[in-house]
Amino acid sequence: MDVRIPRDEPPNCGFDLVSARLARLGEPSGAGVIASPKYARVLIYSHDSFGLGHLRRCRTIAHALVARRKALSVLILSGSPIIGSFDFRTRVDFVRVPGVIKLRNGEYSSLSLHMDIGEVLRMRASIIHHTAEVFAPDVFIVDKEPLGLRGEIQGTLEALRARGTRLVLGLRDVMDDPALLAEEWERKNAMSALETLYDDILVYGLPQVCEPLAGLGLSRSMRRKMTYTGYLESARSDDAPRVQAATALPEPFILVTPGGGGDGEDLIDWVLGAYESDPGLPHPALIVFGPFMRPRRRQQFRMRIARLDRVEAITFDARFENLMARAAGVVAMGGYNTFCEILTFDKPAVIVPRRLPRLEQTIRASRAAQLGLVRMLSDEHGRDRAAMAAALRGIGSQPRPSDVVVPGLLEGLDNIQRLVERWLDPRDERPGAARAAAGATR
Repeated sequence: MDVRIPRDEPPNCGFDLVSARLARLGEPSGAGVIASPKYARVLIYSHDSFGLGHLRRCRTIAHALVARRKALSVLILSGSPIIGSFDFRTRVDFVRVPGVIKLRNGEYSSLSLHMDIGEVLRMRASIIHHTAEVFAPDVFIVDKEPLGLRGEIQGTLEALRARGTRLVLGLRDVMDDPALLAEEWERKNAMSALETLYDDILVYGLPQVCEPLAGLGLSRSMRRKMTYTGYLESARSDDAPRVQAATALPEPFILVTPGGGGDGEDLIDWVLGAYESDPGLPHPALIVFGPFMRPRRRQQFRMRIARLDRVEAITFDARFENLMARAAGVVAMGGYNTFCEILTFDKPAVIVPRRLPRLEQTIRASRAAQLGLVRMLSDEHGRDRAAMAAALRGIGSQPRPSDVVVPGLLEGLDNIQRLVERWLDPRDERPGAARAAAGATR
């Protein structure tokens, strides 16, 4: 039967309890399950040191997989401190490992525990390895980090490879500046992992926008492993009434989002400055701070918002996609998931990308703007209030992403589903069969 982890249990559960849950997670129920030679299992790893991007991407993929194949369970390994705030479909569950956070100096620290980071990383690696051993997945999808946080999944990858698990690395469309990524991956020994451990490399985007591993000197064998799936279409939550109550703003409104909010203070400051200097802006604004914005800074923004008649704010909503669907336009920093939602709901968008600590958002916004999918507004030379006000005024007449024809733009989930189906079906384990069936770009 399907087993859900009760939300009143500790998020970091002991090995015995994890084992008991995992042993039951893969048992098919008699009713409503399509006959299958095996009740398949997919394990997804998301290191989640900070932010929402990795978790939301993994959750989207997991939900799409179980929607297509009834005889499938998906388990997500995550360090996100807010993973319990999200809803998960039947046959999708999670195991949370102790959280860590990346400091401004690049070092990591425990998020909640009074423990040395080395001890925390050893604990994480042990939980991950034990979970993978008991769950025994047919496919293991790793998000972004080839060897995990500080190499914590290398042993797990080697063990799963020995037992025949399909090992898949999933990459977003843009990683970083190629020179910086090459230096980082050399330091982490990531290229060796791509060559010797992984069976497939999925890029959740299109080469027309960006080739994330360009300039890394990929071997021919590594290039053969790569598949560009297209972007991941977002799904609208069925629980619309709860989201409708999130704001009393009249529609249409501009949705302002810095993603997780941990590095989005400059964007919020700039938008509020535009409304303060130009009260006649045509659309009201709803600001979603994000759960990781500093409380003190969030309170300062709320004091400014209280003096504005046409601006409201909330901290966070796990059903954020419904707000996106209702918005007249979007102002955002340009993270991967936000970009996918802009494409999915076909919203005119102004992207204000960050440049630190990675150039990911700047590269994505620049390429998307060149294609005509969004408008990019840079704060590199200062945050001029009039420039932001002009962008907000023009968002209603701005072209929508659908005005640009990019073949395969939002086919990512369909292609991932087809690939996983082929990997799970032993009759189609011929070399190249999965890629040919998916019709994805290599």
